[in-house]
Amino acid sequence: MAGKLTAAQGTGILLVTANVGSLFEDPENLQKTWLREFYQVIQSHKPHFLAVHCQEVGGKNYEASMSHVDSFVKELLSSDAMREYSRVRVYLDENYKSQEHFTALGSFYFIHESLKNIHQFDFKAKKFKKVLGKETCSETLESTPTLEKEKFPQDYFPECKWSRKGFIRTRWALADCAFDLVNIHLFHDASNLVAWEKSPSVYSGTRQKALGYVLDRITDQRYEKVPYFVFGDFNFRLDSKQVIESLCSTATMQTVRAADTNEVDKLIFRESDNDRKVVLQLEKKLFNYVNQDVFRENNGTSLLEFDKELSVFKDRLHELEISFPPSYPYSEDSSQGKQYMNTRCPAWCDRILMSSSARDLVLKPENEEKSIVYDNIGPNVCMGDHKVTTGARPPPALCLHTCFIIIIIYSSYPRVPQW
Repeated sequence: MAGKLTAAQGTGILLVTANVGSLFEDPENLQKTWLREFYQVIQSHKPHFLAVHCQEVGGKNYEASMSHVDSFVKELLSSDAMREYSRVRVYLDENYKSQEHFTALGSFYFIHESLKNIHQFDFKAKKFKKVLGKETCSETLESTPTLEKEKFPQDYFPECKWSRKGFIRTRWALADCAFDLVNIHLFHDASNLVAWEKSPSVYSGTRQKALGYVLDRITDQRYEKVPYFVFGDFNFRLDSKQVIESLCSTATMQTVRAADTNEVDKLIFRESDNDRKVVLQLEKKLFNYVNQDVFRENNGTSLLEFDKELSVFKDRLHELEISFPPSYPYSEDSSQGKQYMNTRCPAWCDRILMSSSARDLVLKPENEEKSIVYDNIGPNVCMGDHKVTTGARPPPALCLHTCFIIIIIYSSYPRVPQW
């Protein structure tokens, strides 16, 4: 796609988002497979600039997984596949002892040796500086001048319980084209039963508030406004009430309550005839639907009408057309690469979004259709609960924790458009 790495053919940019929590639960198997397939993507597309945004770095037990994180980073930096990337910036939020700051986000940036004119913004000095050498920053990200990192305010968290949610922002300049890259992790749905109660759900409102907070922060008056890409685990979900009503339109609902509290414990949807066959069983952490094919057929696009959370930001955020199945929650059984877990309603949680001005950069008239890819990979083999994405041509079969990849090839360095 990119051909030889020459300036005449433009600059290939690869953006990847990956919730990598699974990798640190079983590093001997999952991590090796993840890295092998990741390197294949790099070798296939040969990007000049590569940005990898990771969430849940270290997995559930970060303190115990610290050594696995270190080995993961060392492997990335020393691998043969990455040897032509002469400049690297790695930002890892490893300060797990600071509850009010810890996000478990990790942002990796790799610059190919052929790309000469690239700078990174210093937010404290308020100026761009040339990128040289390889640097890894961790634990003290709050004082690192080349990024902005924030955990969401505590009152944004459901029930004010801390969790690892927030964002990291960096700013880059390729020649005279400046843009922001924002790594983000938003709140999940804690209970399927609560999500079902109303449309839109209370969780959707929490995510909307947090995403609005991020957009306001990265477009405020402190710095010049530039195009931005926001990519990460947004935890966007289908509108639970509406999608269940659609999937179970001819079913009758039975409510099961807990004996001690009388609270709803389970909802069972049965067909009116056909021996009252169970169509869907819904519990706090159970979404057991009778026919998972509906989420896979035609890449699940018939359900996109229920993917509504981004619509609130239609004037501020844009996305390329989705043509891949819901990215979450895939089975973590390695023999069930196409199977969803019966924990949540499948949804497109992991996304790459962009501002209007960033979209103008991407959708330049001279860009060929094949120059821009937004897709996923790995339909057959699973090693995590999110899927991986690639571009250009059909990739090897794989299932990793979610990666989305967008490839942008400029015919020349574009100037920053007016905001």
